[in-house]
Amino acid sequence: MASDTTRNDQTTCGLPEEMLCFSVYAASHAFNHLYRKALADLGLTYPQYLVMVLLWQADNRMVKDIGRHMDLESNTLTPLLKRLEVLGFIRRSRDAEDERVVRVQLTPKGRELEQAARSVPECIAAAVDLDADEARDLSRRLNELRLRLLKA
Repeated sequence: MASDTTRNDQTTCGLPEEMLCFSVYAASHAFNHLYRKALADLGLTYPQYLVMVLLWQADNRMVKDIGRHMDLESNTLTPLLKRLEVLGFIRRSRDAEDERVVRVQLTPKGRELEQAARSVPECIAAAVDLDADEARDLSRRLNELRLRLLKA
């Protein structure tokens, strides 16, 4: 029984700074602030940066693939992609075999941006100050938490 009480106290009771939900919320804000500074010279927002990272890893992705990776619906993703297209980093086109499918490709300017963005992960890693194993473990645990919350 004590563990159930402890679990409830960690998630729903006490001052906000003692609550798990607030800790995750506050950490998210801190990450957003850090990424805003790290990405300022690139002219990207954090969600735009994530799309670019996906495309740098594998170009010519389907929009639905990007949405799945980022856990975004098309009504949120489409304006983000339009903005990246206006900035000249990507182009969107219909798939030649299935016109219902929209593909996203890097432009030469988008490929060049990868080089300029190489310092971003190092900047974030320095601020986080975790070794690679600790960072992977924390990420894994947060992903498990997210999945449990989605099931609830």
